[in-house]
Amino acid sequence: MSISLKLELPEGAFSAIRKNPAEFVAEMRLAAAVKWYEMGIITQEKAAEIAGISRSEFIFSLSRFEVSPFQYTAGEVVEELKDAH
Repeated sequence: MSISLKLELPEGAFSAIRKNPAEFVAEMRLAAAVKWYEMGIITQEKAAEIAGISRSEFIFSLSRFEVSPFQYTAGEVVEELKDAH
């Protein structure tokens, strides 16, 4: 199931990022998904679903936005490694 939303944007919005309306919508979905993932609000799987792409495509896309696919702090990694014995 999907829900359609109507969004009104100024005409200049499309030229600002050099995209046609369909490309703009796809880029906006991806940008929102990346940001929400970066903030820890959603998982990679959910982000990919929101962006309308596969999880592997989403992970690859993270580099464009300079976002790490790993959402662990250094302290969390150390704690997990301690428990790995």
